Amino acid sequence: MRRDPPRGPRPPIAPGQSPWRTGPRRDDEQRPRREPDTQGGAGPVEPPPSPYRGGHDRSGHAHAHPHSRSERREQRNQHPADARMPRERARPERHERDERPYRQRDEADLRQPLGEEMFEAPHPQRARRDVELRLYGLNAIRAVFARRPQAIRKLYLSGNRIPALQPLLAWCVANRVGYRVVEEADLDKLAASGHHEGVVADVLREEPASLSEWLRELPEGPQLAIWLDGVGNPHNLGAILRSAAHFGVAAVLMPKDSTLALSGAAARVAEGGAEAVPMVRMGRSDNALTQLRGAGFALAATVVSGGDNAFATPLPQRLVYVLGAESEGMDRDLVAACDLRLSIPGSGKVESLNVAAATAVLLAAWTARSA
Repeated sequence: MRRDPPRGPRPPIAPGQSPWRTGPRRDDEQRPRREPDTQGGAGPVEPPPSPYRGGHDRSGHAHAHPHSRSERREQRNQHPADARMPRERARPERHERDERPYRQRDEADLRQPLGEEMFEAPHPQRARRDVELRLYGLNAIRAVFARRPQAIRKLYLSGNRIPALQPLLAWCVANRVGYRVVEEADLDKLAASGHHEGVVADVLREEPASLSEWLRELPEGPQLAIWLDGVGNPHNLGAILRSAAHFGVAAVLMPKDSTLALSGAAARVAEGGAEAVPMVRMGRSDNALTQLRGAGFALAATVVSGGDNAFATPLPQRLVYVLGAESEGMDRDLVAACDLRLSIPGSGKVESLNVAAATAVLLAAWTARSA
């Protein structure tokens, strides 16, 4: 390695002279080479410069490191790119993070703000085809964990929910399911709601069973089911599922062409009832009526007025309440095809009850009669 002699103080700068060097660089100047001694034998000769960069060449011999920019440029031009030693390109940090198991990320990583792509609400048409469902609400997620924990794919929670969700977090660690501790504002964006109660989860959507499968596995004895004809409001669906779970309803039946599906809002309002009551997809209405009657069920259409008193009419032990949409009501052909038509008597100060409230009243009436 070349050692330069110690430098002394710089000479003073003359007036009008630039403080910057204007001559050639020191490492660009020609260095004298020792010539062979032809009189007294061959003297030491400086070896030719190595074509490789500083250190050792490929044969392991030391060589002088090129110090000037022009020498380094000449060396690079002498060797094609494929002859150079390959260098591994550093992978972006986000790729390295994605390859790590989710639960192995440190606490600092978990508390970093989430990317905006995590908060994008799925398109409604795409959401129906998606296999995952984003749930939020403490009881809704606890119900999924109690019934089908293997459906949980990701978990997001606030720091103050860690003590309440210790069993779920321990299961996530044991089964390599990712969870992140995030801020309340992040949970608001993930749930697209402020009613997340400090926890959000991505879970596998449970596909509705077919009517034939449900009837085949249904036990004997008194059974109650709900047929929803056109109900689409997620909060009403959630309230119906909560009442259905409370009164032990066997299933919620949906028509073949119904767009009704469980959503995060419905599951949150259901407070765990979405996991307790199965949802069943029927085929054609006439075939569904035949199958239900073949299994011993009677169908009761619920109408605003003109029906029998829901509290005074004898109710069969196996019954399906048919409830219509919030505004349009039930399909007239379906009303005519039912075995019973029932109305809930009231004061007349309002036209009718909300479909979710009416469902709770009707379920209570059947339960009191069959007990």
